[in-house]
Amino acid sequence: MPAALTWTLAFAVALLAGLAVKFWLATRQVRHVARHREQVPADFASTVTLSAHQKAADYTVAKSRVGLLETAWGTAVLLGWTLLGGLNALNQLLLGWLGPGMVQQLALLASFAVIGGLIDLPFSLYNTFVVEERFGFNKMTPGLWLADLAKGTVLGAAIGLPIAWLILWLMGAAGPLWWLWAWGAWMVFNLLLLVLYPTVIAPLFNKFRPLEDEALKARVTELMRRCGFAAKGLFVMDGSRRSAHANAYFTGFGAAKRVVFFDTLLAKLSPGEVDAVLAHELGHFRHRHIVKRIVGLFAFSLAGFALLGALSREPWFYSGLGVAPNMVGPNDALALLLFMLAVPVFSYFVSPLMAQMSRRHEFQADAFAVAQTGREDLRTALLKLYEDNASTLTPDPVYVKFYYSHPPASERLARMAAAGGAA
Repeated sequence: MPAALTWTLAFAVALLAGLAVKFWLATRQVRHVARHREQVPADFASTVTLSAHQKAADYTVAKSRVGLLETAWGTAVLLGWTLLGGLNALNQLLLGWLGPGMVQQLALLASFAVIGGLIDLPFSLYNTFVVEERFGFNKMTPGLWLADLAKGTVLGAAIGLPIAWLILWLMGAAGPLWWLWAWGAWMVFNLLLLVLYPTVIAPLFNKFRPLEDEALKARVTELMRRCGFAAKGLFVMDGSRRSAHANAYFTGFGAAKRVVFFDTLLAKLSPGEVDAVLAHELGHFRHRHIVKRIVGLFAFSLAGFALLGALSREPWFYSGLGVAPNMVGPNDALALLLFMLAVPVFSYFVSPLMAQMSRRHEFQADAFAVAQTGREDLRTALLKLYEDNASTLTPDPVYVKFYYSHPPASERLARMAAAGGAA
């Protein structure tokens, strides 16, 4: 069997198998959540109202059903770009207009990004202004949504085009080991983004003000001191401009680390509960989860660039995905796009391993928080956050194993109870 046909069949089988698994898991989730809608689980009966439980169930089902449509549509679009010749047609159109060279390659990448964004736009709008609006979470106005879209597009071009140019240049000029140099450039780029995000990028979309509550600031500062953690500052973000969901996070890298609280979080949690949420995030740093994830990113990226370096030289890699390699000029942008389209089709099947590792990290961070602040504050904080974000208390167990990066509330609280309040 010709290599191109083998590659086509492998891609098609993986794509259809992934689609079948996604539909199976989503329908399991919908049925399981709907089946348990009418009664609050016994462990939560004294703390969660039936109306809140039903809202979470309805929200989960609504998002899952939209997700099913997105999955089907995304699969059709992927087939259109690849086996049905969409990417090949776009490439030939730009070659005829611009001729071969760097400008054409950058135009291909940019055109693909713009068209893909436009294709996804209806789902983004529906999720924001229909689903989130229906359940009282959306605070976004059409004007703010358009402003975010414009800023995101400009920022994406300002950041994406230079790194794309550098990688394309390395692919053409750095010889057989171009992929190693490109990997190094990509890693430097990602580390630079970690440093610039809190001070340059995030303020383009949200307002950040220093934490003004002196009592809370003193509590948080003492907690961080006790945990051996230093940050550049404590900030409150105007998350309520866009959503009613609440959160807190660390951002930045090295000396640029910041602690950021959503204003919605501070409005809903007591000082002790804020401490517990912050201690959980500190637990990730104490257990070096962030460093481990960065190292993992480095390793997976290196393997990815090495694989791309090998595949980009093979004609069957292009023709097997519906693209005719350029007869004149480089195929580097085509190789990048085809690789980005194909890899998720195959890597989807290892996503449960990544989710399992993430859930293990969450349990470790919970244990650290319990040791620092006690079990009760973390328990009540988690219940408030799960309720506030309408996270279902009764997800399908198989769906959880495959997708959940955070353990369900029942598992987290049971683990804390079993530990008896000790880490």
